[in-house]
Order: sequence, then C-alpha cells, then structure tokens
Amino acid sequence: MNIAIIGGGGHLGGALAKRLAKAGHAIVIGSRAAEKAEAAAAEIGHGARGLANAEAAAAGELVIVAVPFSAQEATLREIAPHVAGKIVVETTVPLVPPKVMRVQMPPEGSAAQRAQAILGDGVRLVSAFHNVAAHKLAEDGYVACDVLVFGDDKDARALVVGLAGDVGLRGIQAGALANSAAAEALTSLLIFINKTYSVDGAGIKITGVLKEI
Repeated sequence: MNIAIIGGGGHLGGALAKRLAKAGHAIVIGSRAAEKAEAAAAEIGHGARGLANAEAAAAGELVIVAVPFSAQEATLREIAPHVAGKIVVETTVPLVPPKVMRVQMPPEGSAAQRAQAILGDGVRLVSAFHNVAAHKLAEDGYVACDVLVFGDDKDARALVVGLAGDVGLRGIQAGALANSAAAEALTSLLIFINKTYSVDGAGIKITGVLKEI
C-alpha cells in the first residue's frame, strides 16, 4: 500500500514509517517543509519519498497523521482537500503542556472526534497507535504493547488492525470513534506511571484469549 505519514519526521511518525517500509509498504513522508521530509525519507530508506504535507497527503492511498496536539488543527486543514474518500489514521493525543500527566480532553470529546469534525464525513477516519512508546517502536525488537483501533467504518478499522500487525504489534478493534477518548486519556496515565515507577515506556496489553473475527 502507498502510505503517506504526515509528521513522518517526528518520533512516532518516523518509527511507523520505518517499520511499515520494512514490511513492504511504499512510504511518503510529509512535513511542513519538503526539505525536512526528504531528509527523514533518506534516513528511513527502503525507497521512501519526502514531500510537503499537502503533496504527501495527495500521494497516499492511506494517510497517517502523527503530529502533536498543538499542530493538529492546522495540519488537518492543510491536508483536508487531498484526503476525501481516503482512510486517515489519527494518532494524536490531547497532551497539553506542562500538565501532560493530567487528562485534558478537547470539547469535541477526543482528538479523533475533533479530527473528524475538521476533515468532514467524507473521510474514513480511524484512530490508533496512542499508547505505544515511540522510542520503543523505533527499535527493531519486540514491543510489548497492544494497539486499540477505533472507527465508525468497520472495514477501515479492520485494515488498520492489519497495519498494526505489519509493524509488529497486535491491533485490537475497540469500537466506535467516540471510544478513542479512552485510549487518548490513557496516554496521560501511562506518562504518570513512567515517571512514578521509572518505567521505560509503559504500554498496555489486553488479557484473555481473543477469538478471530
């Protein structure tokens, strides 16, 4: 699949880009500056390309958005004309410095619902990859973390579960897009746990035996 990663020069975006490229996907890195995107793509290798955000979004069959909450609205408005009808995977967590260990949800209910409001109903929005430590994902080894995947479009949600598997994680369908608030809020709890217990990137694992669906 041809996948555009907006914010692919950042920690999470870069880690996802690297793993997806190794899994055989064609990767386009998006950044506000094309030069920065090109540099990030060169570092990833595997034929990755770098473009400015709008051009990258236009080039991708599927678009992953991996930007800080403070940049979410501006980034989504920039790519909105280029993602109609596409699956957009939103990874944004509503962290508001300096109190990133305190849950602070936006008025829309979650960053995912905010993204849907900005991009409109013509976009097949899925929310995922909130609770995995980016620095762990950037390494080549196993990451002990499940990925909760949310979305109102069941087929799009299932496809993103598959992408989680491509990067070496277990993707789990977790229901409607509104449910994304739970995983987004959990990120602040994990940051608190990391600091309080000196954990190097706490994650989540769902217990029990999950049957194939």
